[in-house]
Amino acid sequence: MPTYTVHASPLRPGETKSSPERFLFVRDGFYVWAFLAAPLWLLLHRLWLALIIYLLGCALVGVGLVTLQASSNTHLLIGFLIALLIGFEASTIWRWTLARRQWTTLGFVIGEDAEMAERRFFGEWIKHTSSAMANSDSSPEPKYATPVRRSPPPQSDIIGLFPEPGSQR
Repeated sequence: MPTYTVHASPLRPGETKSSPERFLFVRDGFYVWAFLAAPLWLLLHRLWLALIIYLLGCALVGVGLVTLQASSNTHLLIGFLIALLIGFEASTIWRWTLARRQWTTLGFVIGEDAEMAERRFFGEWIKHTSSAMANSDSSPEPKYATPVRRSPPPQSDIIGLFPEPGSQR
């Protein structure tokens, strides 16, 4: 079953939390359209920097192959390998662009298709938000506290099976 990562858009002015209608589900796996038509797929998803890097990389590889006087079979093989790489890494490129645009990753969900993944995610989302609301009404204390060290720090800063500093080997 495919795995989807869930991303929330950055907050707009005046918003306190991101609207669930603007969440984005990015499927992990091979993207056929990114393999077949990488520049068009990158344009469709507005991955401008990735498109520029792709075009410059292809141009540099093309110039390198012409300089090395590689055969047409080599040109074809290298082009196929680049397309295959883009097809496999399309979701990673998409998530990288979202991270650059300050989108937050909320988690991942497994589903047979995008609709099933959305249903599962929002089902858990509703449970989580309703339990958080119930917990916040019943007790004013935070659920998780900062850990407090109750003993003095150890004399050595070394952890594990390494020798003590200053001792003989």
